[in-house]
Amino acid sequence: MIAFPLLGAAILLCLGKMTNRWGHLLGVAMSLASFVVAVLAFFELIGLDANQRRQAVELYDFIPGMVKMGLLVDPLSISFALLITGVGSLIHIYSIGYMSHDPDRRRFFGYLNLFVAAMLLLVLADNYVGLFIGWEGVGLASYLLIGFWQFKPSAAVAAKKAFVVNRVGDFGLLVGMFVIWTSFGTLTFAQLGEKVNGVQNGVTLAIGLLLLLGACGKSAQLPLQSWLLDAMEGPTPVSALIHAATMVTAGVYLVVRSGAFFFPEGSSASLAVAIVGTATLLAGAIIGTAKDDIKKGLAGSTMSQIGYMMLGAGMGPAGYAFAIGHLITHGFFKADLFLGAGSVMHGMNDEVDMRKYGGLRAFMPITFWTFFIGYLAIIGFPLLSGYFTKDGIIETAVEGNPTLGWLAVLGAGITGFYMSRMVFMTFFGQKRWAEDAHPHESPAVMTWPLIILSIGSIFLGGYLILSNRLMNFLAPAVGAPAHEPSFDPLTPSGLITLALVAVGAGFAWLRYGRVEVPGVAPRGNFLTVFARRDLYGDAINESLFMRPGQWLTRLAVFFDNRGVDGVVNGIAAGIGGSSGRMRRLQTGFARTYALFILIGAALLTGALLLVGNI
Repeated sequence: MIAFPLLGAAILLCLGKMTNRWGHLLGVAMSLASFVVAVLAFFELIGLDANQRRQAVELYDFIPGMVKMGLLVDPLSISFALLITGVGSLIHIYSIGYMSHDPDRRRFFGYLNLFVAAMLLLVLADNYVGLFIGWEGVGLASYLLIGFWQFKPSAAVAAKKAFVVNRVGDFGLLVGMFVIWTSFGTLTFAQLGEKVNGVQNGVTLAIGLLLLLGACGKSAQLPLQSWLLDAMEGPTPVSALIHAATMVTAGVYLVVRSGAFFFPEGSSASLAVAIVGTATLLAGAIIGTAKDDIKKGLAGSTMSQIGYMMLGAGMGPAGYAFAIGHLITHGFFKADLFLGAGSVMHGMNDEVDMRKYGGLRAFMPITFWTFFIGYLAIIGFPLLSGYFTKDGIIETAVEGNPTLGWLAVLGAGITGFYMSRMVFMTFFGQKRWAEDAHPHESPAVMTWPLIILSIGSIFLGGYLILSNRLMNFLAPAVGAPAHEPSFDPLTPSGLITLALVAVGAGFAWLRYGRVEVPGVAPRGNFLTVFARRDLYGDAINESLFMRPGQWLTRLAVFFDNRGVDGVVNGIAAGIGGSSGRMRRLQTGFARTYALFILIGAALLTGALLLVGNI
């Protein structure tokens, strides 16, 4: 699974322009080959008894005496591998059409292959060191892809921002690994599960919080979310890959895989995960309500939906299946939505402002219907995928922590509003296009992936959640809950959730569907400006970190120039000056030297006489 996309990346990036004519085809072939291997591994795994569904593949001694490099194929890792390679391959195929006119298309596919390979290593490694290598590989690939059009200053800045913010989270993960090794003497998941075994103390709490910091960086959770919306500067397939199948799912995987440090349910570490998830799902939803850029609106949506997954993961084994289920279904409908947005941009001269869309459903019917299905899935429309997975998280949260659960219900209502707003502004209403815009349907190489993703958005959630299929499948890897939950849409929380989603969609219709949408965004009140500016996240980072960092840097430079360099240069100047003065004593006249000898001899004689008298 890892070798195919890694080989593709090596060929495309090393051979360079020699592969321009066929490089995109090689990139797609390598991703599809990895998907085939993942499918074969999945069927081999389900053919085993439940107690044998943890197959370790030992490769070699990586750090002798510390860690062996190996892979772990179990229900959790294979679920991620199928998502990464399956949805990733569809994004590769879509990219053939989307990037057809880009002169660096070959390099783009090389980076895509590298991204998939790094993410596969992250989820298949059987220890934290292998996971960390994949973790950093994902960070590198995201930097390369977000800044792919580096000739745009905004893209270069966005790539650096993503890289720097993720290093903060990576610091937490790395320190967490140090504490794990110091405390337990191993970094292998299987051995840690035996040694920790539900023990909760200050050390495990510290490890859990450090791992959570790492997860917040990769999954764009508060307070490390600021990079995600800027990451939209990359090509749209990159946004789909990051938001649906790879990078932002890594934090959820880390929390679930490290469940030993967050268990038992109700511990401080698991509560912290649930609180962070709840805060982020609300923050992302609020941001999405005020974005006119279609991709940034979907980025806020990703923040929110990953927050739901974190909330589910914070509920322990009772929420793991719903969290992973929502992660898988989200991979389908969010890829569908992002690629649908890319299809709209493809037909609208790369325009991203929804205020310059309107009435596109008649000109782009396939894009509209597939996007509409993704929209229904994400708001939790009954019987579509998101209805089963997201509502399952909400029900589990209401039962485990009512305060957080009801806040999640509120977030679902906001989701109904901002996603309906997006659909109405883009596909309904009057035409608000520029004069040179000629909207048209995208080619088949772009629409077929949309169709496949929309089919998954319809059926996948029900298949995974009903009869507890996914829960029973994941149990050998993540454990089974004490009381097996079942999906019940008729609970008070389920009914209120549906009602709030309907209210949100109705309000969006009144604001953006029934009346004409102005071409220029109104100034808005304080709350609107608050959401447009990403809840002032960048301003907070600038005030708390960037400005103090600048002053600290200036102080360090001043100390270096005036202190360190000042001392060194002062000593050098003193020696030089004194040498210049002493040099004047060397006149070259014998009578002068004879005088100095006489004076010296007199002084020495006087000193000896003085000492003798004493």
